[in-house]
Amino acid sequence: MSCCGQYEVSAADEPHREWRPQIYRRCTDVPWLVIFFVFWVGMVFIAGYAVTVGAAERLIFGYDSYGNICGRKNSPIKGASLSGQDMTSRKHVFFLNTCKMDFTDHKINSLSICVSSCPQEELNGLEEIKHFAQYNGSYLCLYNLNISDYTEPSKAAHLCPTLPVPPSKSLPLFNRCVPQTPACYSHFILALIHMVNESDFFQHIISGIIMSKEYIIGLCFFAVALAFIMVAVFRYIAELLVHIFITLVIFGLLFVSGVLWWLYYDKSHDPTIILETEMENTRALLGFAIVATTISVIIIVLTLVMRKRVNLTIQLFRMASSLIQDVPLVLLQPLWTFLILALFWTYWVAVLLSLGTAGNAYVIADDQVEYRSVYAIRYMWWYHLIGLIWTSEFLLACQQMAIAGAVVCCYFNRDKHNLPSYPILSSISRFFNYHLGTVAKGSFIITLVRIPRIILLYVYSSLKGKENACARCLLKSCQCCLCCCEKCLQYLNQNAYIATAINGTNFCTSAKDAFLLIVNNALNVATINCFGDFLLFLGKVFIVCFTVFGGLMAFNYTRDLNFWAIPLIMVAFFAYLVAHCFLSVFEMVVDVLFVCYAVDLATNDGTAEKPYFMDKELMKFIGKTNEKAKRKSGSNKANEENNSYVAELQPMDRDAT
Repeated sequence: MSCCGQYEVSAADEPHREWRPQIYRRCTDVPWLVIFFVFWVGMVFIAGYAVTVGAAERLIFGYDSYGNICGRKNSPIKGASLSGQDMTSRKHVFFLNTCKMDFTDHKINSLSICVSSCPQEELNGLEEIKHFAQYNGSYLCLYNLNISDYTEPSKAAHLCPTLPVPPSKSLPLFNRCVPQTPACYSHFILALIHMVNESDFFQHIISGIIMSKEYIIGLCFFAVALAFIMVAVFRYIAELLVHIFITLVIFGLLFVSGVLWWLYYDKSHDPTIILETEMENTRALLGFAIVATTISVIIIVLTLVMRKRVNLTIQLFRMASSLIQDVPLVLLQPLWTFLILALFWTYWVAVLLSLGTAGNAYVIADDQVEYRSVYAIRYMWWYHLIGLIWTSEFLLACQQMAIAGAVVCCYFNRDKHNLPSYPILSSISRFFNYHLGTVAKGSFIITLVRIPRIILLYVYSSLKGKENACARCLLKSCQCCLCCCEKCLQYLNQNAYIATAINGTNFCTSAKDAFLLIVNNALNVATINCFGDFLLFLGKVFIVCFTVFGGLMAFNYTRDLNFWAIPLIMVAFFAYLVAHCFLSVFEMVVDVLFVCYAVDLATNDGTAEKPYFMDKELMKFIGKTNEKAKRKSGSNKANEENNSYVAELQPMDRDAT
């Protein structure tokens, strides 16, 4: 199949290897794919161990101080006389000292038992506790105290809840009895949750979201429609936006320079200025005016010199918009990536919960049971965390490789009006069969940089308030350096994936080729990143602003909706998310097209033997043409067809591979 097939490379084994889109490929970076597979074997082992040893149901359903899981039939624990009870009918966790409970060493210093229902009203005496148990079947004292002894103070003093027992309500998910009186509530739960339950503000938010859910969903679809429109019209408005941006920058700099020179002239000719400090201010104005004028002149000169490169950015935006219209499935890649990431994150959290509850039961004082985690689980947490980062980066890199392969397939195609069928699916098949190892290696490099950042963040949060100014500055400097390093590696990785999609080479070779290509076209890269990112930013602003404006109009004329600030913020957030997903794909397409353009320009010269792959409009823009090949017959024609077949990226021929 894939890895056992032919590997046809145009000049790949020669000392001077050329950029050339390949038809037949071999697997790249196979050892890294094996390493990634072995790593995931470890992830599966940890998941199996966590499910076997862990008890996530203890966290979800809750358990009492004697090791019994509420709502479950339990097995007895050796040495704990009150363990192993059938709690099928007792599904709620009740704390005996809810009004004075505290958290010490991540533990609750209050006895807890499983009850059938939480007391809805305040219980002020032992008689009321006994009455509640008789008529509701919910026993609020410890299991070893008979209901007939509830009213005896000597026995009930330490076995029944502290009086008065506040009214409580069970949480809908975790089945804990939460006191409803503000005095006890503040001791039971975090201040944020306290605000959520006690404040009318939260009720307004929930009611506002429920009342406006149809509008929120409709406005999200409206944002999607705006994103499609923005991608479609970029080819027509990119030039206008770039020229507006350049004009604003130049006039802004000239205005600032003029104001500084005017202030300097006014100060220097003012006879009332006699103090040395005022004269220093005048000299400072002169320095600022000179610097501003110098920057203005440099910007104007650079604009004149790089105007052709700015127009290249506009041409690439035109090509990207046209290509996305021909291959609309490219825009759906963020959706599939998000769904797969959501499934993986759900699995990761489930395993993490199981690991967090994995441990051995130990009997402590008064027959109470305490669960202590196994020491080796700490290493499993780190392994699991590395798996989260590496796998997430791997999935995001797969999206980049899929988009790059589809764009490369369309660019290196002679007939621009007859593109290959489903290039995105062909790209996914190609990188899945041949280049998963390259994706695994590139994502691991990002992981190596991300882990120290997480460690430094953990150290900084642990030492917060204890470190001195020098240590704080050092930690922040290290975090900044690692962040910059990560951004550079992400950009280099993206271009390495593009090079792999073109040449079919391994990660290191592709990264080297991509780096040299970027260095040779540094000015073009800077221009595209500057003006391209600005145009995409304007596109995001446009989508968010118009979506929020539509939501404002819709909510303003809805009489039943009294509180629409939070729904409007949610609409703005979802609109930005939609805009970012669609326009990030557009940005990726532009970057791939630029690499393809640079490769095309470096390896072809427009002759009949080496014609350009770019479309006619781009050739006309750079002043290039393809010479028309004369008709040939016999062996010459066969050789020409063979050369074209090797140079052009075509769908994989599985029979040949």
